[in-house]
Amino acid sequence: MELKHAILGLLSIRPMSGYDLGRAFTGSVAHFWHADQSQIYRTIDRLAAAGAIDTEVISQDGKPDRKVHALTDAGQTELNSWLSGPVETARPKLPMLAQLFFVARLGRADTERLLDEYEAQVRGELDRLRMIDVGDEKDAAAALQASTLRYGITMGESELVWLGETRARLQGVEEWP
Repeated sequence: MELKHAILGLLSIRPMSGYDLGRAFTGSVAHFWHADQSQIYRTIDRLAAAGAIDTEVISQDGKPDRKVHALTDAGQTELNSWLSGPVETARPKLPMLAQLFFVARLGRADTERLLDEYEAQVRGELDRLRMIDVGDEKDAAAALQASTLRYGITMGESELVWLGETRARLQGVEEWP
């Protein structure tokens, strides 16, 4: 998956500005796709150059013009082609696990600090995800959005269980560098 696919998907729900897209990432898809505002704007520019989106400039009194982006037929075709394609193999990059793999060399205190920091991140993310309201699940889109949200919550809860197991495993360790 590329960022453009997530943006096209969000724009298929409704036209949005770059700012709105950033908020949508934070409030609806952050549990499976992260993008910062600068990445979003760069991708919007590429989608516009490729003819996948149209941009309407709306003048605002006392504020910068608002640029609202909508899918074109080419954008719909690109999104549909990606959606109907094969499921991509997940190849996660988990920086915290890389740190954990090597942190023993720094000793017990740094290892515990790393686990504490990660646990705080996971708990914060779970709190944020639990606040997302997908609304009425009577239509397929809402039901699937609720399902992806539940996946994010389940993963966070599983990470907390794993953290507990890791801490228990480390209690029995006697040798540290």
